[in-house]
Amino acid sequence: MTSVVVADDDVLLREGLASLLDRHGYAVTGIADDGAHLLRLVEEVRPDLAVVDIRMPPTHTNEGLAAAREIRARFPSVAILVLSAFVEVEHAIELLASGERIGYLLKTRITDVEEFLETLHRVQDGGTVVDPAVVQELVAAHRRRDPLDVLSPREREVLGLMAEGRSNAGVAKELWVTEGTVEKHVRSILTKLDLPETDETHRRVLAVLTFLEAASAGT
Repeated sequence: MTSVVVADDDVLLREGLASLLDRHGYAVTGIADDGAHLLRLVEEVRPDLAVVDIRMPPTHTNEGLAAAREIRARFPSVAILVLSAFVEVEHAIELLASGERIGYLLKTRITDVEEFLETLHRVQDGGTVVDPAVVQELVAAHRRRDPLDVLSPREREVLGLMAEGRSNAGVAKELWVTEGTVEKHVRSILTKLDLPETDETHRRVLAVLTFLEAASAGT
C-alpha cells in the first residue's frame, strides 16, 4: 500500500484529500497545515508520496514549494505532487527541474477524481506531470531563439502531451494514431533535442524540461 502525507492549510481540503486517498487504497500516514510540520512528518514517517499545497502559512506565498524542494533534497525517494490554485509557470518549472517523480497540478483538477488519481500514479511511477493549463500557457508563448524550432509541429504536439505526463499510449489515444507512431515521434524528439544518452525515462523528463524552459522564456 502506498503511504502518503497531505499538507494544506485549508482544513476542508486537507481532510477531504486525506479521505479521498484513504478510500482509494492509500495509507495516509500524516496531515500537515504548514511547511515546517510537513517536513517533520516526512522525516518521521518517510512516505512514498507527499501531496503539498504551494501556498501555506505564514506568508501564503511559496512555503509549499520551499518544503517540496527540501523534501527532494533530503528525501529523494519521496514522490511529490504540488497543488496550486493558480497557474504559476515559474514555480512549475522550478519544481520540475528537480527531476523525476514530481508533479504540478491545479486544485480544480481534484474534482475529477479519476484524473487526479491517474496523476498520482504517474508521479509515483517516476513520471513528471504538468497541469494542462500550464502546458497551454507555455505553448502559446513565443521565443525568438527557440530550441524547439528543430521539431515539427506534430513533434511539438507530442512533446506538449508528454509534458502533461501522458504515456506513449496516452499520447496515441489523444492524437488518434498508433502507439508505434508515437514511439517514432518520441525517438525523433529525443534525438533532435540532442539529449544525453541515459535511460529513456530520464531523457523524457529532460525533453519536457526543455519544452517548459523554452516556452516560459516568452511569457
